[in-house]
Amino acid sequence: MRRILVLCLAVVSLGVATAFGAVQTFQVDPAHSQVSFVIPHMGVFKVTGGFSDFVGTVGVDAATGALTEATATIQVASIDTRVVKRDDHLRSADFFDVANHPTMTFQSLTAEGLGEAITVRGVLTIRGVSREITLQGKFVGSATNMMGKKVVGFEARGVIDRRDFGLTWNRALETGGIVVGNDVTIVLEVQAAE
Repeated sequence: MRRILVLCLAVVSLGVATAFGAVQTFQVDPAHSQVSFVIPHMGVFKVTGGFSDFVGTVGVDAATGALTEATATIQVASIDTRVVKRDDHLRSADFFDVANHPTMTFQSLTAEGLGEAITVRGVLTIRGVSREITLQGKFVGSATNMMGKKVVGFEARGVIDRRDFGLTWNRALETGGIVVGNDVTIVLEVQAAE
């Protein structure tokens, strides 16, 4: 009886895997990917920046091409806004506090949609503070690279309030307003290989 039950479970599992497609995990290629952000500055300008040191994975349903999951770990010290003094300030305890919190992470909870309309809900952790965020994205395409491996491309973006993660430093301007805006737009352009 036990063997029959095990056999039935195996058949059901195979049917489910076939019906929904096998999930294939791809490794994010940092040389062909970008993790960047845009934040208002003094109410009249925007500062753009990014991180150059990161790793991650994306799970893709082999049958449909749908994104099923995503993870990332970013080394915060790799921040680059093209101004050394500003980058040093961002690494300090006023902002990211790299000495105590060297990484930020993202772990997806759900991924829904196909093609041009993908929604990823997950947990972003910055400075040891975890908050649920939502990213809107799209599938860019797939190809075979020069080493014969399949690659996939995704783009995504979302907006977070930096204060939710303990990034509260600011300074008032004499003319009114503040130096650093609170809403940060996250922009991801990801190429991943099997």
